[in-house]
Amino acid sequence: MANLYINLFLSCSLLLCLVSQSLAFRPKALVLPVTKDTKTNQYITTINQRTPQIPVKLTLNLGGQYLWVDCDQSYVSSSYKPVRCRSAQCSLSGSKSCGDCYDGPKPGCNNNTCGLLPDNAITSTGTNGELASDLVSVQSTDGKNPGKFVSDSKFLFTCGSGLLLEGLAKGVKGMAGLGRGKISMPSIFSAKFSFDRKFAICLTSGKGVMFFGDGPYVMLPGMDVSKSLIYTPLYINPVSTASAYFEGDKSTEYFIGVKSIKVNNKAISLNNTLLKINKEGYGGTKISSVDPYTVLETSIYKSLIKAYAKSLSGVPRVKAIKPFGLCFNSTSLGSTRVGPGVPQIDLVLQSSSVVWSIFGANSMVSVKEDVLCLGFVDGGSNPRTSIVIGGHQIEDNLLQFDLATSKLGFSSSLLFRQTNCANFNFTSNA
Repeated sequence: MANLYINLFLSCSLLLCLVSQSLAFRPKALVLPVTKDTKTNQYITTINQRTPQIPVKLTLNLGGQYLWVDCDQSYVSSSYKPVRCRSAQCSLSGSKSCGDCYDGPKPGCNNNTCGLLPDNAITSTGTNGELASDLVSVQSTDGKNPGKFVSDSKFLFTCGSGLLLEGLAKGVKGMAGLGRGKISMPSIFSAKFSFDRKFAICLTSGKGVMFFGDGPYVMLPGMDVSKSLIYTPLYINPVSTASAYFEGDKSTEYFIGVKSIKVNNKAISLNNTLLKINKEGYGGTKISSVDPYTVLETSIYKSLIKAYAKSLSGVPRVKAIKPFGLCFNSTSLGSTRVGPGVPQIDLVLQSSSVVWSIFGANSMVSVKEDVLCLGFVDGGSNPRTSIVIGGHQIEDNLLQFDLATSKLGFSSSLLFRQTNCANFNFTSNA
């Protein structure tokens, strides 16, 4: 009998020790895989959500206000909780709306709840939605490999309408908002797990990676990319750029200060007023994961096309293929470590020594056999934002967003360092 008590005591002690260790574990960072959908050029990630947990596919929206998920179609979870109107969570979200719904109670339809405006940044549409919380689980990381799964049982998100799924990749159930708002995914994760208000994305044409928290961000063969970033300030647009928002909301997208653009080390002609954000929220430069290619205001686009064509005057041109306006016979172009052998494009930032250089792999797009096109498109004569740096231009570049100090760290092309964004080791060390 004494041995039985001793064994029970030891077993309970071991169990309590394991529980204590589990509760004590606090991740330094989190990691999610990001894949590119070839049909839509959208970047897709997957989180585990709900009780019981299921994988939920999401389109990445770098400047998105928050996570939203379609609750119209088969949203089932015992841990779902609507956020009540005038609650602390509702105030944190910046909501200016309360709502009732008489077709419930069910996820997305409850009385006296906090209302938000989820939007689809691909189709520029928005609807009313219910702010709620539910369990979300993702993997921790030491920056080299994925580790244990950690959970937030009260992760804030917005229930959106099934109508918002139009235009999103097959199987996607919502959008992962990574913007600078108080209930964006980076903000919630940093508050929950008490790590730095930083996150990083490293997109590629295959399987890339996203980190929440500070580095290291290690790519095979053992290169910590966080050690060699160049930094530039992030700016706030005073007027929201979302498809749906409340009056007075600021933009949650990430703007940087481009001062000039160079082709082959020569500045192109620009109307400098277009590079600044005016009081109505027009102008400036932002970074986007939902625009597949960089979009330029018409006069900037024409100036870039003219300068680029001049720099490649010895290369045979071919008929332009939409949406591009300048295409070449690729058999006349050489190949380098950083893509086709073409003139580099430099975005000059706060000083002449701080430059985001775009090389052939990010400037040119292969549209068919033997044809390469300059991967920039015409955004019209009066766009909301003058320069939108799109997905193709940021692939195989690691970008770190520091929300606390409002600065961007960028690597320029990792191809120069003989690595890329597909080189994170997703073999778990848990």
